Amino acid sequence: MTVMETTSTRTDVRASAPKAYPRPDGQDRYTIGEVAAFTGLTAHTLRWYERIGLMTHVDRSHTGQRRFTNRDLDWLAFVGKLRLTGMPVAGMVRYAELLREGEHTFEERRELLEATRRDVKARIAELQDTLAVLDHKIDFYAGARRAPERPCA
Repeated sequence: MTVMETTSTRTDVRASAPKAYPRPDGQDRYTIGEVAAFTGLTAHTLRWYERIGLMTHVDRSHTGQRRFTNRDLDWLAFVGKLRLTGMPVAGMVRYAELLREGEHTFEERRELLEATRRDVKARIAELQDTLAVLDHKIDFYAGARRAPERPCA
């Protein structure tokens, strides 16, 4: 499966998709409750994402209820990955703004993602160092348990 970055009128970029949220076959209209169930986000968070500009225009039914699409679910999966990187909400909103502005922002979007990638790699290195320290301590305590106790003299 692929994710397509789009403006309101056309596809700008095709990239490997993050793991998609489950969705019924052949369906492309979801209520806010269904999207909340698929994504684990609250309805409040979904409305907030829309209000701050993180979600592009969400269609409405004739009664005014939000109707999310598969494209919206793909976008939310990508936003979820950005959240996991530690990217600030302002950075995610900036990325969404650049996306809506069109193809002339490719370079700026790439730079934003590359900076985020550098931050993620630095965090991974820190975590690997931390893991090595934990492994050392665990090995120490495992060895200490195997050593016979010395009688007190």
